[in-house]
Amino acid sequence: MDGPVSPDAPLAPRGARSLHLTLVTETYPPEINGVAMTVARLTEGLRRRGHRVQLIRPRQGAAKEARPACTPEEVLTRGLPIPGYDRLRMGLPAGGRLRRLWRTQRPDLVHIVTEGPLGWSALNAARALGLPVTSSFHTNFHAYSRHYGLGWLATPIAAYLRAFHNRADLTLVPTTALQTGLAALGFKRLEVLARGVDTGLFTPTRRSAALRASWHAGPDTPVVLYVGRLAPEKNLALLFAAYGALRARRPDARLVLVGDGPLRETLARTHPEAVFAGPRTGEDLATHYASGDIFLFPSLTETFGNVTLEAMASGLAVVAFDYAAAHELIQHGENGLLAPFASAEDFCAAALVLTDPGQLRALGAAARRRAAAFDWALIHDRFEALLYQVLDPRHRRHHAAPYSLGSRAAGRL
Repeated sequence: MDGPVSPDAPLAPRGARSLHLTLVTETYPPEINGVAMTVARLTEGLRRRGHRVQLIRPRQGAAKEARPACTPEEVLTRGLPIPGYDRLRMGLPAGGRLRRLWRTQRPDLVHIVTEGPLGWSALNAARALGLPVTSSFHTNFHAYSRHYGLGWLATPIAAYLRAFHNRADLTLVPTTALQTGLAALGFKRLEVLARGVDTGLFTPTRRSAALRASWHAGPDTPVVLYVGRLAPEKNLALLFAAYGALRARRPDARLVLVGDGPLRETLARTHPEAVFAGPRTGEDLATHYASGDIFLFPSLTETFGNVTLEAMASGLAVVAFDYAAAHELIQHGENGLLAPFASAEDFCAAALVLTDPGQLRALGAAARRRAAAFDWALIHDRFEALLYQVLDPRHRRHHAAPYSLGSRAAGRL
């Protein structure tokens, strides 16, 4: 795949009218996760193109409600903390409120980002009013369940997600591999919308000798970086195993973990040799990326993995499993290193390759060049074009999702 947009992907129709769009999401900045970041970027791109964007999301709490002046029109709903994700909130159903709102301020299209109770009620409300609906598949919830002792839920969760997305006119997925996998599970009307990266923010030029010194790392010290949630589904035992193997060859190597999660205290206690930098955002996060050398990403549950692209833009040599973003972005041995999916032995072996300083620099430079092709402007062009495609009467006539009396009853939530 040469870039996030295929050569035959159409742009928005010439002279197309501005749209009134509603995005429904259960996560949004200042919450820190890939979905929240992606939703904010897509919202920003639509607004810059002259579209009116209404955002439906749960109220995040007083401490998080300080918003920048450029935030879109927002409708805040009730929510509850998500067990195990105390920084995130699950939106409660708001179907009645949304139907009343959309009868008086009818959007051209509703795009649903998350599949929780708020998203389900929005889907029912939109369908009851005959509104076009698109959705995004962002998170492998059915894969996550086994990491929390709920493996028996994987099949019913997958069935729920399939039923949810198949009621949309179009579902957007971040990679062609995920598109193929979901299609095999019975998901319909799938289109690829890759993620982008801000190469002006994430750049090797932000490398900080002072920050590295605070990690007890000199100019030639190999610094291993991990950015992401510190949680069971991220396969962090392999991160420490690979770092241990690398450290056996380079005793001066340092490990820095950026992020937070339920395992942080346990990991900090059992791995005092590592630096736990906590959650970081903006230029601070970008400086942490650029001040590393090697990015180890052992997760096996990603739909994309924005951090892979951010690390590449920052000039790091990435080691990841051959799936999700890494499969789309990395050519093994040229701009990063790939291990066969779930092969811990190969993952550790790949990490050991990066004890060669020359190989490290070459991979990092090539990774930066590759990331440059994933500018957010291209992603915004593709997203806008897909929305216009759904609104085309020919698409609606041939691809409209089925609607049942049972879903109408559920819409009364």
